[in-house]
Amino acid sequence: MADSVCCDLILKAIFICLLKSAFSYSFRSCTEIPDSNHTIFGCIKRQEPDIITIVHDLPHTATNLTITRCNLSEVKERSFQHLPNLNSLVLDYNHIVKIHKDAFINLSQLQTLNLSCNDLSSLHHVFHDLHNLTELLLGNNKLNTIDPLLFFNLTNLKTLDLRRNYLHNFSVLVQSIMHLSRLTKLDLSYNSLTTLHHSTCLPRSLTSLYLSDNKLYTLGCDKSFLKYVKVLDFSDNTRLSSKAFQDLNLENIKYLRLRFTNVTVKKLLDYTNVSRWHIDFSGLKLKDNRALSKLCFLLQHHHSKEKQISKLILQSNSITFLKNNTLSYCPSVTDVIDLSRNEMKNTGCLQFLNGQNQLKTLKIEHNHLTRLVSCNKTNKFHSLRNLSYRYNRILQVSGFAFNNTPKLTNLELNINIIAYLDHKALSGLKNLITLRLDNNLLTDVYNDSFIDLISLKTLNLRNNKIAVIFNYSFHTLSNLTILDLGGNKITQLKPHAFDGLFSLTNLYLDRNRLKDIDGMLFGRLHTTLKVLDLQANHIQYFTEHTHSPFINLTRLLDLKLDAQEPYGITLLPRAFFRGLKSLKSLYLTNNHISGFGEETFDDLLNLEFLTLDNTGVGIAQLKPGIFKNLRKLKQLFVENMGIKSFSKEVFGNLTGLKVLHLNRNAMLSLDIHLLDSLTNLSYIDLRSCPLSCGCQNSDLQNWTKSNQRLQFPYLYNITCQDHPGSYFHNFDTNVCYLDLGLYLFSSTYAFTVLLTLLPLLYVRLYWKFKYGYYVFRSWFGEQWRRLRDQEEKYNYDAFISYNSADENWVMEQLLPNLESSSFRLCLHHRDFELGRDIVDNIVAAVYGSRKTICVVSQSFLRSEWCSLEIQLASYRLFQEMQDVLLLVFLEPIPERQLSTYHRMRKVMLKKTYLQWPGSKCSDPTSAKELFWSQLKRALRSSNTGSQEEHKEDDQRRERVGVGIEEREYFVNQTPIDDELYYLMP
Repeated sequence: MADSVCCDLILKAIFICLLKSAFSYSFRSCTEIPDSNHTIFGCIKRQEPDIITIVHDLPHTATNLTITRCNLSEVKERSFQHLPNLNSLVLDYNHIVKIHKDAFINLSQLQTLNLSCNDLSSLHHVFHDLHNLTELLLGNNKLNTIDPLLFFNLTNLKTLDLRRNYLHNFSVLVQSIMHLSRLTKLDLSYNSLTTLHHSTCLPRSLTSLYLSDNKLYTLGCDKSFLKYVKVLDFSDNTRLSSKAFQDLNLENIKYLRLRFTNVTVKKLLDYTNVSRWHIDFSGLKLKDNRALSKLCFLLQHHHSKEKQISKLILQSNSITFLKNNTLSYCPSVTDVIDLSRNEMKNTGCLQFLNGQNQLKTLKIEHNHLTRLVSCNKTNKFHSLRNLSYRYNRILQVSGFAFNNTPKLTNLELNINIIAYLDHKALSGLKNLITLRLDNNLLTDVYNDSFIDLISLKTLNLRNNKIAVIFNYSFHTLSNLTILDLGGNKITQLKPHAFDGLFSLTNLYLDRNRLKDIDGMLFGRLHTTLKVLDLQANHIQYFTEHTHSPFINLTRLLDLKLDAQEPYGITLLPRAFFRGLKSLKSLYLTNNHISGFGEETFDDLLNLEFLTLDNTGVGIAQLKPGIFKNLRKLKQLFVENMGIKSFSKEVFGNLTGLKVLHLNRNAMLSLDIHLLDSLTNLSYIDLRSCPLSCGCQNSDLQNWTKSNQRLQFPYLYNITCQDHPGSYFHNFDTNVCYLDLGLYLFSSTYAFTVLLTLLPLLYVRLYWKFKYGYYVFRSWFGEQWRRLRDQEEKYNYDAFISYNSADENWVMEQLLPNLESSSFRLCLHHRDFELGRDIVDNIVAAVYGSRKTICVVSQSFLRSEWCSLEIQLASYRLFQEMQDVLLLVFLEPIPERQLSTYHRMRKVMLKKTYLQWPGSKCSDPTSAKELFWSQLKRALRSSNTGSQEEHKEDDQRRERVGVGIEEREYFVNQTPIDDELYYLMP
């Protein structure tokens, strides 16, 4: 057994862990009762087509489940197999027609099953797995027969309710229950049984059998068939006669009810061994004094050792009048005489009770009494403690009406039409503890009406016509604890109305016409008052600066101020609740209060329950800190308050809160961080709130799927107001999970770095980027040119790239020497097309010439356009592998200065360049002749060159015979590379 309990606890712990990591603490069709620890669930008025859909997401820890008023037609197989711990299952008030064979499989722990108020007409083998079932309720169905094996496995069944069906075969029914050795109660009322004929015996354990409202005309059972039954009800079987009971063994009967049958008392007592003390004589046509006298004689002289009976129940006998001493011939009744539901119009001073000196309770309810007369000089019934005249037509109560019952402790005069209560009507009732005068027509309460009721503890005057409570009306009621004045027309409470109420704890003034709260008046009750009900009065205030009427009620625990007429309180004064330091419950619903001050609830340090439903006007903005002192609050109802935001400033201090109703508010989102901080919150109702199905609620959606501490009732029924047809629990949140922070950081970082590098890039790489752009343009133009013209056609032999500072050398030296040798040269100032973009002219010149001659000087290096021209020419050299670039240096340029010109350095490392002879040459004429010869040869060569041309150049150099100085000069200016050829012989 211990191992089983341990295993069960372990499984529960594992399940709760799985819940927290996998499932949402919300259920599609059911709600969990708050603080039930996942055990008690209700599924009410659901529209799902089957039970499996309703209960599929309930946890296996459920012990109590109620599914009621749903549109269900059947209970399918294995509907509850995942709920093995169910102890109670209620399926009443549905439309169930069919239950499948294995519907309740795996419910071996179930003890109570309620299937009443459905449309079941037959059941077969549906309870075979319910071994521990103790209570089975099948009332209000359409069952017309019972399968003999239907209850076979219900060995622990104690209560079986089959009332209000169409059963007619009692023998089959008995056969189905004969083995139920623990069955104690069987209710077959309101069926169609005609006889108790049987083929087997009732279980000996059966003690209560209800057969009222059938069609029994004979019992037809074995004489000992009912031997062990103690409570037997045959009422409302109008055809059943005394003869049916002949020789029937009823020796153990403790209560026998035969109302509205044809059984006579004399024959019953003659035919059976039933004890006379245990018969309910209601509805046996004992309508006159003669019949009652005979009854008393039979009871008095019946063979029994007992001389007293505990109850004499004479309801529904059409008794109209009882003579003096009518019941004096009856055995002494110690407990109750019940004359309710007769036709008595007058009871006098209860003289018919003469001789009943031990009676404690007399009930004369539901009769036709119109007046209670004065009984000042009649016999007194000192034993009588409880007297009830409820549901009569009593209009007047005379003085000293209860002088004959001086020891009464409980008097019920409610639900009559009493308009006049004599000043002395209640005189002498010094032992009375409870007085009910509610639901009458009383208009006045006098200061001597209750003068003798010094022991009274409960006085109920609810629902009368009282308009004013005069001074000292209750001044002698020092022991009164409960005073109910609700439902009257009270407009005024006199200054001393409550004087003398030194023990009053509960005061009910609801549904009256009070316009304000008299702090001085209630203040006199400050030492004892715990409950004050002022609902539905006419209380209103027109200024916020009103002193608290509760300043002295430091012990008050419960205060109700709901629904003030006609429009609510509307304006709540500042510090209205000051002084209520012990208050635990406050009701303010339906008051349309225009606003709450942040100090409104400051004094309510011990408040546990607060309801503000329908209290706001329009969109309510609860001020920050309004609940700051309510750390003990457990339940908060703020439905339909127009609340737009669930903020930490308003709700953040409610650390003790367990239940929060926010239904029908204007909130579009909910702060999950605040929910996390409310560590005791276990239930939050958000139904009918227009929650947005947008990214602001994506975290809330995820939170509801992972949190197991907090229940969201009917979460799966919350629709998206901004996306009709969508549901909050599954709206698409994928777009919300882009890491915007990362993207913003990345973009900001890149932008910052770019802003940092731009100045450096501008200084260092501006022209490289620019050249790159131009190179791309030149390459694209060249490709287009080649596609357009397959054969290479050049307009010039060479394009001369130079700076204007070197224009004299070009015009006086270069141009005459080359053009005299029939070379066609392109010069920008002479041959560029007018009106054309300068870049396009440069590109056309470079690609329209076989060679490009760059005249390099200090000025050339400083020129942007010259740099562009050499860049374009070097692109053809390196990328297109065409020998098109010739460098001519007009002056020596240091190595370090050339190092910043990457393209030119690269050309100098790959190709021979020419140096214009300067003043250092010993023979300038010969050097210049060699210079022009080499330049012309280079212009004549193809783009790829040849070895023969190289050899001719070497021979020409030898014939010229350049001196040692010139040779050394040229050698120092040529690059050191095995693939290069030199200009010197």
